[in-house]
Amino acid sequence: MLKRVILAWVVMLASVAGAAAQEDPVWIQIEAQPNLTAATDRARAYAAELPDVNGFALGGGWYGIALGPYARSDAQQVLRVYRSEGVIPRDSYIALSSAFRQQFWPVGANVLNRGVVDAPLPATPAAPTPTVEAPAPAPADETPAQAQRSERQLSRAEREDLQIALQWAGTYQGAIDGAFGRGTRNAMAQWQERKGFEATGILTTSQRAVLLQDYNSVLDGLGLDVVRDETAGIEMLIPTDVVSFEKYEYPFAHYTATSDIEATVLLISQEGDQTTLFGLYDIMQTLDIVPLDGPRERKDRSFTLVGKDATRVSETRVALENGQIKGFTVVWPAGDEERRTRLIEEMEQSFARIDGVIPASAGTSEQAIDLVSGLEIRKPRLSRSGFFVDRRGTVLTTAEAVDSCTRVTLDSDIEAEVSVLDDARGVAVLKPETALAPRTVARFSEAQPRLQSEVAAAGFSFEGVLGAPSMTFGTLSDVRGLNGEPDLSRLAMNTLPGDAGGPVLDAGGGVLGMLLPDAQTGRALPDGVRFALDRAVLQDVLSQAGMAAAGTNSTTPIDPVDLSDAATGMTVLVSCWD
Repeated sequence: MLKRVILAWVVMLASVAGAAAQEDPVWIQIEAQPNLTAATDRARAYAAELPDVNGFALGGGWYGIALGPYARSDAQQVLRVYRSEGVIPRDSYIALSSAFRQQFWPVGANVLNRGVVDAPLPATPAAPTPTVEAPAPAPADETPAQAQRSERQLSRAEREDLQIALQWAGTYQGAIDGAFGRGTRNAMAQWQERKGFEATGILTTSQRAVLLQDYNSVLDGLGLDVVRDETAGIEMLIPTDVVSFEKYEYPFAHYTATSDIEATVLLISQEGDQTTLFGLYDIMQTLDIVPLDGPRERKDRSFTLVGKDATRVSETRVALENGQIKGFTVVWPAGDEERRTRLIEEMEQSFARIDGVIPASAGTSEQAIDLVSGLEIRKPRLSRSGFFVDRRGTVLTTAEAVDSCTRVTLDSDIEAEVSVLDDARGVAVLKPETALAPRTVARFSEAQPRLQSEVAAAGFSFEGVLGAPSMTFGTLSDVRGLNGEPDLSRLAMNTLPGDAGGPVLDAGGGVLGMLLPDAQTGRALPDGVRFALDRAVLQDVLSQAGMAAAGTNSTTPIDPVDLSDAATGMTVLVSCWD
């Protein structure tokens, strides 16, 4: 709702307000960290080089480091000089005291409510005193009656803008309706008192300018400007000092980072219907730029996606109108929530559809199975194998597959929880969050395996790239480990890391054990030497989970085709996500 013309008007009138009121302190926010220890270390490092370093909690588990408090004009000069000298990050910006909570640096300090300090820069030389004419006096501010008359000239949108700015300043909690009732008047009076104006409850023209300037100060340095993308058929405000156009990859126009702010803007534009919209919604959630955590909502003709992790926040807003799907995505650094939120508001309010959509043929010749329209698909940290042990879909796998994972999935998209984790023996039991219907369930061999007998292992050798498990054949070299461990079997077999956690079967289809990761002895072994954890150990782990393992007398060999069907039917991809 706040138009660019208002921003220009604010700048023009700000100097008038300076003569009428004492400046509030402002700060230069230079960094944010996701935990107190890291923030304290960074504050200590900055304090060794710069004066006036302070650290404050920002909320949401983030901690900010800021310089100040300074008068706004001094802060702008400090910001310019320090940026040009490279002593603070390029994405540092002017922040108000309302952005900060409890102070953590320096220890025991509390400077949020104190006045400004002298900036650590030479003062700007005063202009020489005129010898002929005295300077014109500053224009007097409006009386309450004059302010009320000028207020009547405001449009409803302009009155709503003022309520939004008062709400942002923390003095107004009512509805944004453009009606200046008791709640709005009280909010205006509180704001005036805070700024050092007479608390009349009626903002003068210059006071309205100061309020809006404060509200928009968080956008300083972003180069927010209207971009008209004829190919995408979209016109909107884009932070042109932060991102610039790179390429088209249907259905996206990519605007990538050009500054120290690691940001990305995507314009989304394609023809389609509701099915296309829903398909885009699903695809977007597989992309690396959309972290897993965060609210998301799909309606009949629109959707929103918010994804957050420790380093970034991604927000996507898309709608279907007249057979065209259009919208945008903004990826922004985490810990800069106030500026990100304001930026999203400005972009959405300025969003306009013009003729045209990105053609389906738009894009480069770059092709890769882990790319969609030039964007990386979200990939797990690692993937291993596992196998079903009951008809409800319970899975046995290697402990390596679930180590320090934020999230564990079966076959890429089925959420699972760790029911039992036995690190000592290297086994984990997983239970899916939704009921499954496995094609085959493991049955543990009741027969004593014979040395040098043929065995087979099933697993996702290439960690899910092929989309189906592979079979690897070999022989049983020993029923003990190299040091005589009774719970290990030594195999003559060539496997890959992704096979770990998969079942090892005898020729009759009975499960002899679970294939272990390669590094079991702490030393490099010859090619073709692998180990499996014995079935007795696996059965014991299952009993810890309150389950009874199924058995089978597998002394009679079965057809290799049937063996492969049984082995691959019970094998599942287990993925560990950060």
